[in-house]
Amino acid sequence: MQSTQSYSRTQIGLHWAIAGLILLNYVLSEGMEDAFDATMEGKVVAFGITPNLHVWVGVAVLVLVVVRFAVRLVQGAPAPMGTAFADKVATVGHWALYALMFAAPVLGAVSWFGGIDATAEWHVLVVNMLMILALAHAVVALVHQFLLKNGTMLRMMRASAPK
Repeated sequence: MQSTQSYSRTQIGLHWAIAGLILLNYVLSEGMEDAFDATMEGKVVAFGITPNLHVWVGVAVLVLVVVRFAVRLVQGAPAPMGTAFADKVATVGHWALYALMFAAPVLGAVSWFGGIDATAEWHVLVVNMLMILALAHAVVALVHQFLLKNGTMLRMMRASAPK
């Protein structure tokens, strides 16, 4: 994987689209347990648009995460900007985010479309882990921007000029 000075417009767009969709789906998760349980019991789900919207936003997240990962493999990413230890923590954190962003919708899809209750419980656990890690990611980005003032966060806000 190559290293670049900044993320591309495609990477930046995917980052913010995925972040927004994950946040939207977290908000839309209210009532999903009842909808899933009703579906598992063979009942007609009459919970309005929320369950279907949650499911299809989850599918969109999965597709966009796969695209984002592929784009990252092709285009690379900027090198970390900290100490050796901090760079390792950042790398592990980013790969953990990718893993959780992939695992959450996969588990949700297996649960919903496959009717598997056990994966539904794992889906909830993975989503909560994802939200905690995403919050930590945001806090670290803000620390870099406002305390360390090293411009790390700007790399995900504006693309470098194409070469």
